[in-house]
Amino acid sequence: MNWRAMSSSGIKTLYPVHRMHGVILLALLVFTLLLGMGSSLHSRMLWVGEQTWPNYYLLNPWASEPDCNVDMDVEAAVQKRMSEYTPDPDELFSSPPDADKLRESYRKNLELCQKKHAMFAENQDNITPALTVFKTVEQGIADWLLDNIDLTKFLFLGLFALAAMVSAFDADHIALRLPKNRAEWKLSQAAQLVVNSLMVYSLTSYAGRLGAGHASGTMLELQYAWAGVFALFMAINIYRLFKIPERVRAGGLTPSSFLVVPLYSQMGIIAMVYFYFVDGYSSGLAIYFGQMTNLASMFINIGLYVLVGMMLKQTRLPDLLLNVIQPFRLPAPALASLIIFATAFPTAFTGASGIFILAVGGVIYDELRKAGAGRQLSLATTAMSGSMGVVLNPCLLIVVVAALNKEVTTSEMYGWGFWVFMGSASLFSLIVCKTQGNWKPRPQEGAFAEAGRRLLPLLPYVLTAAFVIGLIRVVLGLSFNEYSAPMILPIVMLALVFLDASTDNRPSEVTRSRAFWSRSTAAASDSAVHIGALLALMGCSVCLGGILERSGVVHMIFPESLTNPWLVMLVIVFMLTFIGMIMDPFGAVILVSATIAQAAMDLGIDPLHFWLVCLVAFELGYLSPPVALNHLLTRQVVGETEVLAAESTGSFWHRYERLLLPLLVMGTTLLIVAFVPMFFYS
Repeated sequence: MNWRAMSSSGIKTLYPVHRMHGVILLALLVFTLLLGMGSSLHSRMLWVGEQTWPNYYLLNPWASEPDCNVDMDVEAAVQKRMSEYTPDPDELFSSPPDADKLRESYRKNLELCQKKHAMFAENQDNITPALTVFKTVEQGIADWLLDNIDLTKFLFLGLFALAAMVSAFDADHIALRLPKNRAEWKLSQAAQLVVNSLMVYSLTSYAGRLGAGHASGTMLELQYAWAGVFALFMAINIYRLFKIPERVRAGGLTPSSFLVVPLYSQMGIIAMVYFYFVDGYSSGLAIYFGQMTNLASMFINIGLYVLVGMMLKQTRLPDLLLNVIQPFRLPAPALASLIIFATAFPTAFTGASGIFILAVGGVIYDELRKAGAGRQLSLATTAMSGSMGVVLNPCLLIVVVAALNKEVTTSEMYGWGFWVFMGSASLFSLIVCKTQGNWKPRPQEGAFAEAGRRLLPLLPYVLTAAFVIGLIRVVLGLSFNEYSAPMILPIVMLALVFLDASTDNRPSEVTRSRAFWSRSTAAASDSAVHIGALLALMGCSVCLGGILERSGVVHMIFPESLTNPWLVMLVIVFMLTFIGMIMDPFGAVILVSATIAQAAMDLGIDPLHFWLVCLVAFELGYLSPPVALNHLLTRQVVGETEVLAAESTGSFWHRYERLLLPLLVMGTTLLIVAFVPMFFYS
């Protein structure tokens, strides 16, 4: 891929053949948004109802008149009851009813009846056609939400099935490298066929156990539905095993050919080998993969963040933002440092899961190369831009940590996470400026005025985003924060895509609505591939984490005799870094929460300190071999030709700077975050 063509404007989609799949995926995600906002809408409607009609909660347009007698004669009723009394010959102590107690009871019933009639009369006086219509809609939403409590799980299943199916068809599951010949293509497809077969076996086995234990119908339906999804994947693998694209040339296997096996397949096979042969637990894969279903909302949010990133790619925003700094003529080291600082915040808004790289990584690489940066520095900066926001608000990963661990709060983690980010970004700037040299800007004359002029095209985007966020706040009462960001951001991005499809940014013969539709479906088309690849990797990494949980290795690593906090922290650093290197962060958080976290805290590690170390370790894992997910995504964006060309000449540092620079920066940051606070432990 030619790096000079990466930031071209217009509709940009890597997978136009899947436009129809993109439309379906977009519909699924929009429906998910409506479902997620349903409770907020219902709460807002209750608030509006109470403000408009006093005692709205008590008003009922369909109330019927009470059937009690408001004109009852108490004395007559008492006398009638007394006259109807006849002694029971079978009871030894039968006696007539107490007239005073009967009179008091009838009087209370009469008062209650009068109140019911008064409330009914007041209800009828306040019932209007507008109230009836409003109440009908409000009650309909409430009933729909109650009837569809489990719908989120099936929506997630459908989202995963569609996205992973597209990834399987395109052979775009994440691997350490792409197949170079037909033999490697068959190896990749065969490995996927094996792991998908194992998933079907494990799911049906688990469903059989649930059926024998009389589990709920929903659980059984989910297991069989998942089994059907993986059976579909098997069919795709069989088809692709024999239907090899013509572009793939003939060839044989080499010692490095195992690198083409997708990471999710490697993890799934390893997990099943342990569960079946070591643990004797054939349902292990199904149970641990099922944790994704239990956390369906979280994984749907990841899909929404992917859509946000792909929609950002369909706008001119990245180009417009980089245009602002061009008048300052920043040399490569200074520009790389600025990019690290500037991209961390939008990275946090896309979930800090590498989606930002897929969205704007090409633009970043392009601008760095234009500024004179070498391939290695450009690749390193692009890779790091996708993870630096992991500790910043409103990153989804911190929300998940706080949801699973009540010992920490999002505000605490975001507060300290900001300073962790400032430290790591400053360290990156220091190393780059020292090793690269020529870091001083040489701005053109009137640079600030020109930069201000270039800010003006960004103003409509800022006003549109503010308007949408404000409108959602007014209509739904939903404030923008780390919890609502996954629901609000896609709507904001849809508005920005519509704004971006202006007259000067589309062919004259294409209407604005058509341009908006084309870009939205193009974004969803790209999202389908990336969502499928990411979710498959996350699901199997959770299964791989189950090995650590069931094997008891955590208790062996953290024995009760280990009381030295410095030694405990050293073990934590190594273990969390290792987990971050082989697992995706969301699956790793679930694993660490269930295993390492409590053991570390019992040995004296502060919860907030532990989780900050955990996040930095995962950030290091994004960038560390053997997986190095951010480097894999960067390679996918810039092309393998650029990566191979970057390693062709120079010293060891210059040939592998794209790997060594991030490791040096984040490794040093991890040591500082892990051990400096230890000096302040009591």
